[in-house]
Amino acid sequence: MKTILTILALSIAVLTLTACEPKRGSDAWCKKMDETPKGEWTFSDAGDYTKYCVLNQKPEDK
Repeated sequence: MKTILTILALSIAVLTLTACEPKRGSDAWCKKMDETPKGEWTFSDAGDYTKYCVLNQKPEDK
């Protein structure tokens, strides 16, 4: 029983932490990227930052 509760608690913690990521291209994402050191950006992050935050293109909802 204790093992099941531990696994359940860890699963809830992981889901809670991963659900806090702002949508790529949103204003919140741009602000988060402004606060992130440029050395930690991926190539994809840099391209999307330029596209969405510098050129002000909005992401398409799929």
